[in-house]
Amino acid sequence: MLIPTANPSAGTPTPTPIRSGSFWPELDPAIARSQMRLDGTVTDERLRAALIEAIASVNSQLAEFRRQRQAGGVASLMAITADEVDGQSVLVNRWYRAVLCLAAANLTERYRSFDSTGAGDKKAADLDTTVDDLRRDAHWAITAIQGVPRTTVELI
Repeated sequence: MLIPTANPSAGTPTPTPIRSGSFWPELDPAIARSQMRLDGTVTDERLRAALIEAIASVNSQLAEFRRQRQAGGVASLMAITADEVDGQSVLVNRWYRAVLCLAAANLTERYRSFDSTGAGDKKAADLDTTVDDLRRDAHWAITAIQGVPRTTVELI
C-alpha cells in the first residue's frame, strides 16, 4: 500500500503519482500543477480528479492505437521508437500535453466567474476561447500520436 509521505520543505503531503496501466506513463500531480501554472485556488483533490478524467479521456481516444502497438509486441508508449526532444520521446510529451490541456480545460470551465457585469461577461467569453484552445491543443496532440495529419475546415 502506498502512503503519501510528507514533504519536509513544504509541510504538506506529496501527492502520489497517477498510474494508468502499464502502457501509459504515470503522471505526477505536482509537476502537472506547475506546468499548468495553477495557483492555490485549485485544490489537490480537484486537480487530481481533473487529471484522472483527462487521462481516462485521452487513453480512451488512443485505445485502438494502444491495442495495435501491444499486438505488435510494444509494452509501453515509452518503448515506441520515436524522435526525442530534451531526452524524452515526442510521443510521451504529446500524451502529457493532451492530458494537461484537457485537465486545464476542465478546471477552467468550472472556475468561471459568477460576475454578471459587462466585465464578467467579457471574462467568461475570454475563458471560452481559452477552453476551446486547450481542447484543440489536446486534440492535435492525440492525432499527432496517432500519426493523423491535422486538417482545419471552416464553414464560411
